[in-house]
Amino acid sequence: MNIKIADRTLCQEENSYSFKEKLEIARQLEKLNVNAIELPQIENIKADTLLVRTIASFVKNSVISVATGATKQGVENAAAALNTATNKRIRIELPVSTVGMEYTLHIKADKMVSKVTELVSLAKEKCPNVEFCAVDATRAEKDDLKAIILSAAQSGANIITLCDTSAEMMPQNFGAFVAEIKEMVKEHKTEIGVMSSNLNGLAAADAVAGVQNGAVIVKTDVKGNNIPLETFASIIKNCGNKCDFQSDIKYTVLNRIIKQIDWIIGNAKNEKSVVTVAEVDESGISLDVNDDKSVIVTAVGKLGYDLSEEDQTKVYEEFQRVAAKKTVGAKELEAIVASVALQVEPTYKLINYVVNSGNVISSSAQVTIEKQGETLQGISIGDGPVAAAFLAVEQIIGHHYDLDDFQIQSVTEGKEAMGSALVKLRSGGKLYSGNGISTDIIGAAIRAYINAVNKIVYEEA
Repeated sequence: MNIKIADRTLCQEENSYSFKEKLEIARQLEKLNVNAIELPQIENIKADTLLVRTIASFVKNSVISVATGATKQGVENAAAALNTATNKRIRIELPVSTVGMEYTLHIKADKMVSKVTELVSLAKEKCPNVEFCAVDATRAEKDDLKAIILSAAQSGANIITLCDTSAEMMPQNFGAFVAEIKEMVKEHKTEIGVMSSNLNGLAAADAVAGVQNGAVIVKTDVKGNNIPLETFASIIKNCGNKCDFQSDIKYTVLNRIIKQIDWIIGNAKNEKSVVTVAEVDESGISLDVNDDKSVIVTAVGKLGYDLSEEDQTKVYEEFQRVAAKKTVGAKELEAIVASVALQVEPTYKLINYVVNSGNVISSSAQVTIEKQGETLQGISIGDGPVAAAFLAVEQIIGHHYDLDDFQIQSVTEGKEAMGSALVKLRSGGKLYSGNGISTDIIGAAIRAYINAVNKIVYEEA
């Protein structure tokens, strides 16, 4: 039997990762070959939607699963965020214990049955792959739990996940519990998943017992409160032959990737995504309209830029305009530098691009650029669509520049939201930034890269 691993590392509320850190964790999880990468509920429409869509542009094989919360709007938000994903899943997580239903949602079991039917049915209309997570299932009243789970299965849920949220059930009892629910929904051909708290150190044992009694999906995390990914993957590797189960995890890179994700978690900046303005900026930069030019120049230098006197003046003038309306932090200051410093006549102009990406092919990009009236074309394969596009541009210009940073953010709302990309390249020890705007994240990234290259070419010439 093949066990599917759904990882919840990016759902851990106690960890606050930057946008780049979230992307890197998702990339590493896919390299490990987890079957699904779970993301939390959409709360900040612009920021969270952009995150999901960006992850979808990089992740080619793993399912991207987004939670909905307890409202129809939550389902709509999840569906909108997932609309560009190749492999997607809408995940409805609701409490099913008496205390959970009444304390969290202020409803009783009969109302919960109706709510589950409503939400699963709506999710099924939006996405063919729907999961219902019965939170705190092991403490639910048996009759209530059966009614709720049957309503989810009858409404089209592909997966029913049983959660031992309180870590109160022993492994052998949890196995019997899973077997009973599995039997109950067998006519609906619904897959059973399990998730257990590791409060008492028994989460991995619970998972094994669940799998031996019919569960095929196990929810893990690299570092958190649930089934430890490294522990459970090692159990499968070492005991799979005897117990007749296996997984798609790449064991040859397991330890290395776990260490990489551990490092990211341990060095998380404890700040919000770069697509929003953080209340606290770890750079220490917080400027207002009363700061003079020397203060601004010093702050720009702290970000790594070495500007000419002319560009210092341009940045200061733009700073004054922005600072008249708001406090300026590092992200805003970088955007100002990218927008007004070293603005040059472009050597390279983007004509068009074609990017192909999917779960069964390597990402490829074909980029066409004009240089002094001559049309040049580059074709490249890369680890994700953005990487492929950047490599195609490098192929055209015939030079590799160190990518110091890459950021994207949403600047408008709605389905056709504009995305802004910031690229920082390093040449000869000096930092050059470029920005680009497009309704397409990849297009914005290519424009930003070329913008930065034009500045390098101009100055070096």
